[in-house]
Formats: sequence, C-alpha cells, structure tokens
Amino acid sequence: MAKKKTNKKVTKKTTKKKATRKVGSAVDKKRDDLTKKKIESLATSIVTRSLSQKEPTFEIPTRSISNMKYNKKKRILEMGPNTQTRSLFNLGQSRKFMQSLLLAKGCRDLIDAEKTLSLRGMYYMGLHTIPGTKEKTFNDQGESDGILEDLEVSLDGLREELHVFAKKRGTMVGNITVVDNGDEINCRQMGSGGYAIPSICEPNVMQFKKCEADFILHVEKDTVWSRFNEDRFWEKHNCILTEGSGQPPRGVRRMLHRMHKELKLPVYCLLDCDPWGHYIYSVIKQGSINLAFESERMAIPDAKFLGIRSKDYDRLDLSDDVKIELNDRDITRAKQIAAYPWFEGKREWQREIKTMLNNGFKMEVESLITKDISYVTEEYVPARLKEGDFLD
Repeated sequence: MAKKKTNKKVTKKTTKKKATRKVGSAVDKKRDDLTKKKIESLATSIVTRSLSQKEPTFEIPTRSISNMKYNKKKRILEMGPNTQTRSLFNLGQSRKFMQSLLLAKGCRDLIDAEKTLSLRGMYYMGLHTIPGTKEKTFNDQGESDGILEDLEVSLDGLREELHVFAKKRGTMVGNITVVDNGDEINCRQMGSGGYAIPSICEPNVMQFKKCEADFILHVEKDTVWSRFNEDRFWEKHNCILTEGSGQPPRGVRRMLHRMHKELKLPVYCLLDCDPWGHYIYSVIKQGSINLAFESERMAIPDAKFLGIRSKDYDRLDLSDDVKIELNDRDITRAKQIAAYPWFEGKREWQREIKTMLNNGFKMEVESLITKDISYVTEEYVPARLKEGDFLD
C-alpha cells in the first residue's frame, strides 16, 4: 500500500510539472509563430520585388547616434525614424544583404527545430566558403553579431525571439527566489560563486517568487561583488547584489529592469570614478545608443549612482597611491559624457565630471581597500545609503 501511495504522489507531481512546462511551451509557440511570420514576410517582400523585376532591397532602421533621440518624458533613449536601404545590387551593401538573409534563414531554422543557439554558434552556422570563390560568408564573429542586431530592428523582434543567446556574464546573490526554466533557485544559498544570470531573462523563462529584499546593489566588477558576497552584505542589509563584469550584458540589464519594475526595487550602482564607470551608469539608466530600440525593456531611469565619487579622494583622506592618471582618451570620453542630453542639464553630474577632470586622475572602487579590506561594505556603502548621498 505504501508503494502505491508513493507512486501516486510521484505521478501527480510529475503531471503537474509537465502541465506547467506545457503552458510555457504554448506561450513560446505563439511568439515563435509571430517571429517566423516576420522572417517569412521579409523574404516574401524581397522575392516579390525580384519577380517584379525590381532591385531586391529591404529597409533597416539606422542604429547610430544620429538616429537616436532622448525622450525627456520617459527619460530613456529611443531610436529615431531614419532607415537605410540594404540592396543586393549595390556593391557596398550586397555582402551585408546576403549575410542578412543567410542569418534570417538560420533563425527560422532554429525556431522550426525549437532550439536556441549562441552568438558564436550562429556565426559558425552561417560560415562557409561561397562555391567557386575563396570568399567566406563572414570574416569574423563581429560581422555576424552586427547583422543579427540589424535583423532585430528590421523584424521589430528581440534577439531572444530569434532563438539566439549571448554568453553568460554577470552574477547575483541575495534575498530572492527565482524560477529559471522550471527550476527553483534560492539566491540566498549560492555560496561564493553566486547565481549566473542567464542571457535570456524573459518572463516565459524566468519568474520571481519569494523576495524580501529592499533594494538592488549593482557593482561593476566581480572582484568587488566577491567582497560584498563574502561579507554577507546582502544578508545584513536585506538586498540583492548583482554584477555585470564591466558594462553589463543585455541579460543582466534585462534582469535588473524586471526586478525594478515588477518587484518595485530601487537600483543603486557602485561603479568606478572614471568615464567608463559613468558610461556604464548611463547605459543602465537611459539605455545604450547602439541598442536604443531595446531601452523600453532595459533602461532604469530611476537608477542612482552611489559612487565612487571624485570628491572621495579628499573626503575619505585617500592616499596618492589610488590615483590613476587620466589619459587623452579618458578626457575626451568624459567631455562626451558631460555633453549627453541626459547629463547636460544636471548640475551635480556636471560638477562630478568637472572635478574629476580638474583632479587629473580617476579611481577604482577597489581603491577603498587602502582604508580597510571591508571598508567599502562596512563603511562606505552603508553611509551613502543612510545619507541618501548619490547622483541621479
């Protein structure tokens, strides 16, 4: 009898799990059908033009700063209306024209197979030598990646909808439980390594369960993240701790955006005092110039810059050893960032960048170790949070 009871429970549990995944699959199928129709519509329009003895072409929204606008009301970057025509008979465009159709077919094949592939995998999937020539379809992965981004904007779809994912880069730990592709993950019990944030964080793949956190602290590098994790900062201050290994990839930005929007968690950024730390903050807050079409689902206009700040050198009585001299590239980049429309009218940010330039040096978050190994986790960040001392 005991065996029958056990089997009954197992069967019931298994059925429930299958049912859950079936619902998820149904959502995917609907999305996949729509994406597939977009790809086929692109191909049909090209064939139709060809049969009408017109030059095979298609339009691609221009992904450049000239076609980017800052929406003051939404406080995010948006893509403008400008497009460029990609033509088969134009010698300067024919290569990219054929590459676009090659990768579009590859994405359709992935959807049909109900499988996903990495950016690197897509490069190899389309890589071959054109018969009768020594010409390869792609010189390197950079070409392939750029074409995939063109396809995203042309099809008005996301990379995830094309069944393509990027390399995992970014880590999370803290007071939250997530469900990743049906598996429940308690981010409070991730040890020293943390939970690797996947590149696809869409609701059909990732769901949020129990969350007690009061805020999210995002740090720039995994070395700083490790200090916070080892000191159990997330436990003592009831938060979620994330890192993006420099400029955070799309998966990390999407995860931050979703937790901020859906769980109503404030986002604080602890980044280096240099033009690159400022740029990372800009990307998290307003979106990226190159991927302005994704800002709605990634940008966090209410994100705050916690530090490290140019005034910290004097305020914290740091030694000369922490100074890293600004080079010409740093200075040029700092001036460019100061001129961004979303920073241009902000007095505090203008003062911050001007002070850094006047100082003539930049500083890393790790420089706070010269005060004490755990100074950043036990003194610096708690004080900034308590005082509300951050840049917006």
